Amino acid sequence: MTPADKPEAPPKTFHVKSFGCQMNVYDGERMAELMAADGMTATDDPDAADLVVLNTCHIRDRATEKVYSDIGRLRKNARLNARTAPMIAVAGCVAQAEGDEIVRRAKVDVVVGPQAYHNLPALVASAAAGTPSLDTDMPLLSKFGALPARRRAGPSAFLTVQEGCDKFCTYCVVPYTRGAEVSRPFAAIVDEARALVDAGAREITLLGQNVNAWDDDGRGLHDLIRVLDRIPGVARLRYTTSHPNDMRQGLIDAHGDVESLMPFLHLPVQAGSDRILKAMNRNHDTASYLRLLDRVRAVRPDIALSGDFIVGFPGETDAEFAETLRLVEAVGYAQAYSFKYSPRPGTPAADMAGAIPDAVMDERLQQLQAALGRDQQAFNQASVGRNCEVLVERRGKLPGQMLGKSPWLQSVHLITDAAIGDMVSVDLLSAGPVSMAGAERVRAAA
Repeated sequence: MTPADKPEAPPKTFHVKSFGCQMNVYDGERMAELMAADGMTATDDPDAADLVVLNTCHIRDRATEKVYSDIGRLRKNARLNARTAPMIAVAGCVAQAEGDEIVRRAKVDVVVGPQAYHNLPALVASAAAGTPSLDTDMPLLSKFGALPARRRAGPSAFLTVQEGCDKFCTYCVVPYTRGAEVSRPFAAIVDEARALVDAGAREITLLGQNVNAWDDDGRGLHDLIRVLDRIPGVARLRYTTSHPNDMRQGLIDAHGDVESLMPFLHLPVQAGSDRILKAMNRNHDTASYLRLLDRVRAVRPDIALSGDFIVGFPGETDAEFAETLRLVEAVGYAQAYSFKYSPRPGTPAADMAGAIPDAVMDERLQQLQAALGRDQQAFNQASVGRNCEVLVERRGKLPGQMLGKSPWLQSVHLITDAAIGDMVSVDLLSAGPVSMAGAERVRAAA
């Protein structure tokens, strides 16, 4: 092997690149904390790192191919710069689904699944000694007890409370890559929330594949939220992603009377056709979904709604796609994510008849995204004139400009001398397609 083909010593610097969902962002942060606790130093430049961790997503096939593309780019850049190629670790859901294939195809040093990444330092040490390592075991949440304490957090932080999925939607690979639904213990979550606040977090977003399925000895997510609300320093709470079938009345009620719980709900529906929903094994229909939204709006009229949509599911007709457009119009989403159907190997939908031509899916996706963009712009426009608290999260591009989030998860930019992590009273002045312009309300003299 040439010097650019193989690392020569244990890595001293690392870079973590996460693809996909917020849970992957959380996992990426935790892997970075593991590497730092093991004595390595983080770098923002993957081409300067001794170890690159690609924390992968398996929901879309193009995301999978992007992993292989990144591996090739890292090695090519090393050769072009006459430096030793970095050690490469593939983590996350692609690692879980295609572990042996990644080793065969890409010849990476480490492959580790999303339930085993607490073993990453040991796997890296083994690879540095010349033995490529693979760990795709799926123990029940044992990784959390092995992770280091939270020591630094931004103003807004993620906290995983639930993993896995028992729903087995026919298009989805998550039950096979993340395992069965399992909830972290109540006390462990509260302890981590306190540590995040101590480390600088003002807002905590609770994460799970089906976060509202969280349960600990009969206590539901609403009970957990009410306890977290009482932690000194917690200004805001959010949660994602929810399943309509797990939306308990207690959680709905919490939106009405827990002040720190923000008026935002991401509740994926996926399609507006009941026949397609049944083929997806969603176990809800459009009528029950709309009734659920009515119950939420009854306790929190200003709530911003978000969702997920798939177009071009096998067998979807033009008339059934039109039903999705009618559902979108009926709901008025403040935000939403939409995708073309992508067959995932091993899922029931991958073998269904009635594949939709890619050109048809493209056209449907454009129509859907136009409708969703229209509604997001309308929601933002309706927010003009509101006064709200904005959590300042980072600096903008202009002098004195800061960026933050409104209670409705809108990006807001404003000129202020407030610091990152401050809560600022802001008048929303104008609306764009994806952000709001605001002005800080004059602060009263002390």
